[in-house]
Amino acid sequence: MTTIGEALITLLEAHGVDTVFGIPGVHTVELYRGLARSKIRHVTPRHEQGAGFMADGYARAGGRPGVAFVITGPGLTNTITAMGQARADSVPMLVISGVNATDTLGKGLGFLHELPDQRGMMEKVALSSERITEAGQLPGALARAFAVFSSSRPGPVHIEIPTDVMVKPADGIAAALSNAAPPAPAPAAIAEGVKLITAARRLLILAGGGARKADAALRRLAETLGAPVVETANARGLLHGHPLCVPASPSLKAVRALMADADLVIAAGTEFGPTDYDGYGDGGFVLPRNLIRIDIGADQIARRPVTVGIQADCAEGIEALLTAIGPGHPAAKDGEARAAAARKAARAELKPEYLAQVHAVEMIRDALPGAIIVGDSTQPIYAANLYYDHDRPGGWFNAATGFGALGYGPPAAIGAARAVPQAPVVCLTGDGGFQFTLPEIGAALDAETPVIFVVWNNRGYREIETSMLDVGVEPVGVSPAPPDFCKLAEAYGIGAERLTGVGGLAEALKRARAAAKPRVIEITVD
Repeated sequence: MTTIGEALITLLEAHGVDTVFGIPGVHTVELYRGLARSKIRHVTPRHEQGAGFMADGYARAGGRPGVAFVITGPGLTNTITAMGQARADSVPMLVISGVNATDTLGKGLGFLHELPDQRGMMEKVALSSERITEAGQLPGALARAFAVFSSSRPGPVHIEIPTDVMVKPADGIAAALSNAAPPAPAPAAIAEGVKLITAARRLLILAGGGARKADAALRRLAETLGAPVVETANARGLLHGHPLCVPASPSLKAVRALMADADLVIAAGTEFGPTDYDGYGDGGFVLPRNLIRIDIGADQIARRPVTVGIQADCAEGIEALLTAIGPGHPAAKDGEARAAAARKAARAELKPEYLAQVHAVEMIRDALPGAIIVGDSTQPIYAANLYYDHDRPGGWFNAATGFGALGYGPPAAIGAARAVPQAPVVCLTGDGGFQFTLPEIGAALDAETPVIFVVWNNRGYREIETSMLDVGVEPVGVSPAPPDFCKLAEAYGIGAERLTGVGGLAEALKRARAAAKPRVIEITVD
């Protein structure tokens, strides 16, 4: 007899899942019955929050949904932070949890890990939450989840299976594979967009995280129109080194001036979130008055006034515009000059300490070309989110925008390394954030993922301390004593070295890459 727990593994394989991140417990034992015999690799984090962050990093780096297995109650509540991050950044994540036996649910009888309404709680965080009670429901629930991931703005999806349901027979059930695709661009919207483009003289393109897979199409559109391309943090890596690329935050005055000067803005895959467009909280961001917006979600397009809204996958929407524009469109002759001026002015806005931190990130990029850099909320990440040109599409992401969860970097980097094993993966974290999920370096060793953990050690939460000082608040609680990270790494059997400042960082990174094992590089700074 095949049980529902065993069938789940077979169905996940059919959907292309090759990795599951999770911590087994008594409420998920039956989900693991078929795992040992499957082709799916299981990675064990040290905390369920880590499972969620690993699934997030796996999805962002690999372009495939990340999957987490967690127990009911505390296992699932520990995962909520990671689900919140995935929801904020539109990351496809499938969380499969146990739940107590069906006849006990909602009765408050005091069973182990009991919650008053686990599914109700999940519906507030996940895009959807389903409970499986019969074998026949499982293929449809998985198909619906994967349809969301492939056809609309993604995010976390939750499926729960009661412990008494996991052992029910499931002989003969087959996967219901989804062929759902994003909506095709509406011809009328494309035609209206082309009219605006034809009439415009100073075009500008804004690229957000939703355009991460549209590098080629975006490049052709920019060159066809002679339009500078401003990138939010989640779009960095697109058009690397291109003369039309402006890898700078729309929160900077120079970028806002570029936007204000444009007579038409094409926004591709960006939600205009304040952490990108009003990072200083000065209220200075003004929505472009003439705006074409391309987004996979109709609800997202409806949230702000637009001149033309095109609901589509970014690459498909851009390709449709290019086809309708046709060959021979006169590209603006001043696009590269406008982009160069904006780059120069934006970089000039950065404080000297931020410029030094951006330089440190550039050292990582140049020492390890094509690396995936996964960031936590730490000073070099904040600085580079303001201005930094990465060299790999989709290879720069972090938790310092949107939901902003500390401790994201180390487990997310492990997930990224599992998804793209051929690429160098660097986790750039601070001493404060690293302590949130420090034990996950053990998971990197178990999973044989050669993540390089670069720890920016300024002995505290310096960004928060600066914020307090800026508004006249005496700093309190911002100086948690860091441990000796090198000794802790060595206790896990992981090689480590300490640098004073960034001198020697490039050589240390190359040594770490050559070792092909997890490694910690601690940088002590003032």
